[in-house]
Amino acid sequence: MAALRRKFGEDYQVVNTNRGATFPSAPVKKKRQRFVDKNGRCNVQHGNLGGETSRYLSDLFTTLVDLKWRWNLLIFTLTYTIAWLVMASMWWIIAYIRGDLNHGHDASYTPCVANVYNFPSAFLFFIETEATIGYGYRYITEKCPEGIILFLFQSLLGSIVDAFLIGCMFIKMSQPKKRAETLMFSQDAVISQRDGKLCLMFRVGNLRNSHMVSAQIRCKLIKSRQTPEGEFLPLDQCELDVGFGTGADQLFLVSPLTICHEINPKSPFFDLSQRSLMNEQFEIVVILEGIVETTGG
Repeated sequence: MAALRRKFGEDYQVVNTNRGATFPSAPVKKKRQRFVDKNGRCNVQHGNLGGETSRYLSDLFTTLVDLKWRWNLLIFTLTYTIAWLVMASMWWIIAYIRGDLNHGHDASYTPCVANVYNFPSAFLFFIETEATIGYGYRYITEKCPEGIILFLFQSLLGSIVDAFLIGCMFIKMSQPKKRAETLMFSQDAVISQRDGKLCLMFRVGNLRNSHMVSAQIRCKLIKSRQTPEGEFLPLDQCELDVGFGTGADQLFLVSPLTICHEINPKSPFFDLSQRSLMNEQFEIVVILEGIVETTGG
């Protein structure tokens, strides 16, 4: 059996040249725990930070935006329900203290709020006022200063709650997470020669007709290393040059493009052989940034 020895970096591989010869199958790669999944989700959990809950509550708006949809809808529903019940109870308490509940159908009596004589009617008056429906059947009279003050407080509180929750829902719906699902990356990256240079290459494409303006791509190599001083860095990040100096990282993404990283003396892959690449524990994270022309986000 004739055989040739082909050099890959520092290692050699035996290659059969006989026709009909069977080649050994490629080694099966072990599934490793990824730092960043294919869908862009980071597998990082923070713990034992100290005062973690207070830190999240200090930026409540961002916390609500980052929550899952089911929790957002639950908070949205509970906030409005509790606010409606509390404000309706306050209108009922005013009517109860003034004695309006005992003169509900007395035409000669002037109540604080006309035609409010029990809790359901107070709740309906609040909903009509908050939603500016105004059927005209229930209204505040001029002989109720406490009702006027409560009406002003209700208007201010309702505007704040509406702006906070509706703004949160709008920001969450406009997040570009779903837009990223139509950006396709090649399943595997390859090392091959291009223009006489050894390069690491992968492809990226946009499935939608809406273009991405000012699209820029970056690559990060995440790998553990030890410094000459003996310090161990578990998740050290190293930038991979994909054309920063030449402007090749600025993409006109109207068709699938091949992204190329030249393996030169400045590349972290320069001193690695084929066997080392298979055995090394590292991960390449690709970051694609851009503005969608239809939404501007």
